[in-house]
Amino acid sequence: MTGRFAPTPSGRMHIGNSYAMLAAWLSARARKQQILLRVEDIDMPRVVKNADQWIMDDLHWLGLDWAGVPEYQSNRGAIYELALKTLENMRLHSDYGHNSMPLVYPCFCSRADIRVASAPQEGDGFSVYPGTCRELISTDAEQSEMRVRNGDRHSLRIAMPAPSCGHDNVVFDDRVFGLQRYSLHSQIGDSIVRRSDGLVSYQLVVVVDDLLMGVDDIVRGRDLLRSTALQTWIRDALVSGGFVKAAHEKGYPVAQQALSHNQGHRQELGHEDQDHIDQGHAKYGEATQDLPATSEHAGLGKASPINPEYAHLPLIDNAAGRRLAKRERSLDLGTLRERGIAPERVIGYCAWLLGLQQEKEPVPMSADDALQVFAWAKVRSRLEDRNVPDDVSDILLK
Repeated sequence: MTGRFAPTPSGRMHIGNSYAMLAAWLSARARKQQILLRVEDIDMPRVVKNADQWIMDDLHWLGLDWAGVPEYQSNRGAIYELALKTLENMRLHSDYGHNSMPLVYPCFCSRADIRVASAPQEGDGFSVYPGTCRELISTDAEQSEMRVRNGDRHSLRIAMPAPSCGHDNVVFDDRVFGLQRYSLHSQIGDSIVRRSDGLVSYQLVVVVDDLLMGVDDIVRGRDLLRSTALQTWIRDALVSGGFVKAAHEKGYPVAQQALSHNQGHRQELGHEDQDHIDQGHAKYGEATQDLPATSEHAGLGKASPINPEYAHLPLIDNAAGRRLAKRERSLDLGTLRERGIAPERVIGYCAWLLGLQQEKEPVPMSADDALQVFAWAKVRSRLEDRNVPDDVSDILLK
């Protein structure tokens, strides 16, 4: 299996980042597998100069190594455009083939429009899109196309299947939170794959990167549980649309695991007409052999880049119960290192937060020491979010 670190270079790493990266490293190393480093710098306005170097230096300081050279999202724009084009060439069949619409369609709604029309959702950053422009593309495609030609500002959304089609649910077995089930229609909704400013969305690029890099062991915060359902739908569409093969033929780097599992996935689905797949004519939402196999059962069965395993971690909050932010200097690794705190104390504290230490107070240990006591069962034993006091540096200095 292959794991990954995927930091955003928007500032210095803090305790929460260290906790998540330690878990990702332990998950890969426990299986004697490699872990890759991907710098998620595609959203350039958020990037802080030299933050990527600070992150790599902090990882080395903590004893968390990785294989190969770091991959930067900012260098992969052509790959993301190919992925987007793959999706744009596909259609969604909503009622057993009698009606269809583009899998990706333009959305002219502002955030204010969506807020007014959307039902309230739980606090994980998701707001289910009410479908205003989906209705427009379905009932008056000519008007939608005219607005695009006129230069009206718009994003691009990927459509979800209708609940009546029988393939609305995504089910996956999380190694921490157990079996998860989400309705793509009612809990996810049609989601942005390209923003109105032209930037390809996080939800698309993370799938593209994990797929082509051969990542099949994904460890991250529980706030991304629901995103897993959306990313599964996107991954299935890309695979069924022939994206992996197309990326390889264009000379883009594709991990061998992705190529081999991609071919096996197609054989499982009974795809006989290779040209039919490469043209992106796979039908979603109806019971045909072209239906992506993993939409219904992601993360179940043998792990592969087509069907990764997931572990979502309880979140790390500050003393006030708010999620840690990189602007909280008292908790970042730069401040802790300046105060002379040893890496073993930080690793020990993160291992304690993960539930790997049963003591009332954290015990210093190296990453290799943490590996000796690592087990997902220990992480599962305590599912509530953790709170880190503002004076954590004083605790670590004891």
